[in-house]
Amino acid sequence: MNSKLISNISRFVILIFLQVLILNNINFAGYINPYLYVLFILLYPFTGNQSLFLFVSFLLGVSIDIFEDSGGINAAACLVAAFIRPNLLRFSFGISYDHQNIRLANTPFGSKVSYVFLMVLVHHFVLFSLEMFSLNHILLILKKTIFSSIFTVILVLLSLTLFSRKYR
Repeated sequence: MNSKLISNISRFVILIFLQVLILNNINFAGYINPYLYVLFILLYPFTGNQSLFLFVSFLLGVSIDIFEDSGGINAAACLVAAFIRPNLLRFSFGISYDHQNIRLANTPFGSKVSYVFLMVLVHHFVLFSLEMFSLNHILLILKKTIFSSIFTVILVLLSLTLFSRKYR
């Protein structure tokens, strides 16, 4: 088997179990909850098959939904995030993405933060909108989206820093 395939499969499984067993039990101030499993969508190879990526992202969300008994909201949020990822990559990295020569570890910090923050923000907004499913609660949706996104972005950036391989 290919080492990238093994790496992606192990990342998939580890992030699901980390989210379900540990991170779902963290809840600050009643509305701040980290969703680190988005890291899989962020780190999926940029040159990979887009159809497979959409399917695997959906599978990631469904796996979380099965454990959380949340009725498909994570699957929908992961699918939306995976679908708009090429646009966010183009926005954050510009011509580097068009030439398919991006290595997240070697990108400028501002571009990396922009990409991570926008992806997490989109994922969380869809997730919390479907969770509340009412415009009467738009302020709560925005509050949960913003604060959970900030917390998740911090965790993602820490994870990227701690577990990144140094390339020269």
